This record gives sequence, structure tokens and C-alpha cells, in this order.
Amino acid sequence: MGAAQKRLLSSYRHSAEIQTRWMDNDIYGHVNNVVYYSYFDTAVNRFLIEGGVLDIHEGKVIGLVVETGCQYFAPVEFPKKIQAGIGVSRIGNSSVRYEIGLFAEGQNEPVAQGFFIHVYVDKVTRRPTSLPDEFRRLLETIELAW
Repeated sequence: MGAAQKRLLSSYRHSAEIQTRWMDNDIYGHVNNVVYYSYFDTAVNRFLIEGGVLDIHEGKVIGLVVETGCQYFAPVEFPKKIQAGIGVSRIGNSSVRYEIGLFAEGQNEPVAQGFFIHVYVDKVTRRPTSLPDEFRRLLETIELAW
């Protein structure tokens, strides 16, 4: 990935608060690196659920992660709250690239930032499917111009 330009919280189109948990800390006293991916997933899926386009029980379309990446800039630890900045840098026919920045409470510079790519598939067949119109419209509200 190389050296990343740190993106400020204000550069994201949506944000969501995430509470760190006791179990997130590792033996070194800070949130373990793998937990950051859980924060990414939580922030994006909560946005989709609250936006009314993802129904994890009855929906016909689900997103499967096919690629991820993260860069870490500073440690964070329980019991800190994290603000997750969320945006979309690419909307394809069946795939979406989400950009996520994680910020310690009250900070504008990220402790970490990364991305993941969802390919949206039919829940039963697991074959790629076109994004439903309402899904695409919601994603366009957080599309980034980076």
C-alpha cells in the first residue's frame, strides 16, 4: 500500500461511533490490529442496515468481502470511543470499495485507515448480482471525490 495520505474525519461523508471493548485490547495494552477490521465491518454494515438497504435476515442480496487493507498510525485502547469515518470510492455493477478512517474520540487525525471491497451476491446462489437501485442511491450519498 505504501505511505498513505492521512485523511481527516471531515473528509468522510458519514461517521459512526464505535465503543471499544475490554476484549479488544491485546497483551500490549492496545486494540489488536485484527480488531480494526471488525470496526470497519461494523461501521459499514450498520450504515447499510440503518439506511434500509441491508436486511441480514430476509434480504436477497449480501456483500462478501474480497479484499481489505489497513494502515495503522497510532494506538488506541479500551475504554476509548472511536469515530469511524465512512465513504465509498468506487461503485461498480456488483462491487463497492469502502474507505474507512478510525479516529480516537475528539481527534481529527486517524489512528488507522483502510478499505474493503464488497462484491454483492445473491444470498442463495452466491453469484454476483447487480446492486439494487435503492442500494446504489444510498451509496451515492457517501461517494467520495478523492
